[in-house]
Amino acid sequence: MRLSVADWSLLGAVIAYMAPIAIAKYGALKSFDNSKPRDEVFYQDPLRRRALWAHQNGLEGFAFFAAAVIVAQMRGAPQARVDVLAVAYVALRVAFVVFYLTDRPLLRSTAWSLGFAANVAILLSPLGA
Repeated sequence: MRLSVADWSLLGAVIAYMAPIAIAKYGALKSFDNSKPRDEVFYQDPLRRRALWAHQNGLEGFAFFAAAVIVAQMRGAPQARVDVLAVAYVALRVAFVVFYLTDRPLLRSTAWSLGFAANVAILLSPLGA
């Protein structure tokens, strides 16, 4: 059995929520102390703080995305629809991270809202099957 595009999108979503924290930590190797990875002083820098918040938001949203994909596929939703929506979600998460890191709150909130809508559409996609 092969993995669907939506299945691969689960990995893409993990990468999307790990990317901002990796950027924050590895972009400041000289000042990051891995023995204190959650040191509040490190995250006082505005970019690092936004990276942490983007990471945390990604963690918060991942459970809904993963559950929506799994439920949709288990309930026989049209796979092509689930695949397209899952890719859209990951793309919106990447945009969300970019907008968060570049301090564009309106675009960030728009990307988040569209990503949430994609999740709802994934979860409800079996209804149209």
